Amino acid sequence: MDLRTRSEDNLQVVSVLDNRIDAAVAIEFKDAMRASTEGGSDTVVLDLSEVQFIDSSGLGAIVASMKHMGASRKLALAGLTPTVEKVFRLTRMDSVFSVFTTLDGALEELKT
Repeated sequence: MDLRTRSEDNLQVVSVLDNRIDAAVAIEFKDAMRASTEGGSDTVVLDLSEVQFIDSSGLGAIVASMKHMGASRKLALAGLTPTVEKVFRLTRMDSVFSVFTTLDGALEELKT
């Protein structure tokens, strides 16, 4: 699982560079997210703009990553492609996460 991490002001941005988060990579994704976000900013923005497909295992891995961060930290999602956005909407997970159309929009709103 290829993730790129950077800091921007008081935020940490984790960009998924792979086009799928599915059963084949869910555990690898969770491990990579745990390593990337350990001891990081209070707010993490997960950039999913490259992800074209997500299944229930991938969704579970994102939820597990949020839970691992703890209640005092926030995981927001940005750049969901139409297919990925549909999965979040159908499972009602879009009500669990703050979801932003674009990474720039997420950074603008969460910086304040």
